[in-house]
Amino acid sequence: MALSPSGRSPRRAADGAGTRASAPRPQIRILFRKAIAMGPGKADLLMAIERTGSISAAAREMDMSYRRAWLLVDVMNRSFVQPLVTTETGGQKGGGARVTDFGRDVLGRYLQMEAQAAAAVARSMTEFVRLMAPVPADEPRPKDVVADDDA
Repeated sequence: MALSPSGRSPRRAADGAGTRASAPRPQIRILFRKAIAMGPGKADLLMAIERTGSISAAAREMDMSYRRAWLLVDVMNRSFVQPLVTTETGGQKGGGARVTDFGRDVLGRYLQMEAQAAAAVARSMTEFVRLMAPVPADEPRPKDVVADDDA
């Protein structure tokens, strides 16, 4: 998977400082059993772990609790044949986390599917957006809840 110098995917890097674009767009969630194995919030979490080398730092960057981030990582790791994230405890450097090669492969494939899906529905999406209510310029942007939808 090709990340930008900032560690974000090219699509997410264009969105700004780790935020999602405000224009409506389709999103993919991969369901496995009764859990979401991969979705936009989990993809963002993987990229944040890759950038920071830490689940707790990634959680802070995404404005979520460490527990929530850890639970999302646990769901991802249990949903695939190999772990997407590994952790090291303690030590002089205080441990940390890393996205495995397998995790980078899964993330790259997910981002590719997401881009393919968006391209496939682009014309319909343009027509669909015309049916949506306009957002007033003075309306404050709500906090992104993508990661909460990704549980």
